[in-house]
Amino acid sequence: MSADLTELYQQVILDHNRRPRNRGKLPTANRVAHGDNPTCGDQCSVYLRMDGARIAEISFDGSGCAISQASASLMTTQAKGKTGPEVQALYKHFHDIVTTGNAPEEISDLAAFAGVHSFPARIKCATLGWHAALEALKSDPLPTTTESHLD
Repeated sequence: MSADLTELYQQVILDHNRRPRNRGKLPTANRVAHGDNPTCGDQCSVYLRMDGARIAEISFDGSGCAISQASASLMTTQAKGKTGPEVQALYKHFHDIVTTGNAPEEISDLAAFAGVHSFPARIKCATLGWHAALEALKSDPLPTTTESHLD
């Protein structure tokens, strides 16, 4: 990966960490799930307002490292307007990026997390918000954790 592309990706992560999108409890949510990464203490709640099968609104709240918070922020921007199966497909694509470092040729914000594959312990940080969103889509009232598995 070129130095310019690495810098661009680092800027995407820093921007989402410093200025998270869709952060805060969504008062109109009709689905909620909480995720916990006991390995490093990250926590993330995802709030959805479904309109039929589509995510009309999405937000997250929580605390944790820059990777977990930036990833949750980016996830909300990518999931809004999508159906459950579309979010699942997006998650599989993201999971492939963070576990292999292989990003598509086109530049996408998701590819910013390709470097995570070099730090296997951080994969759980990067996927936490996604796990919570998938649980919220299932309308599962139980907390999700990176120790139970969608990977």
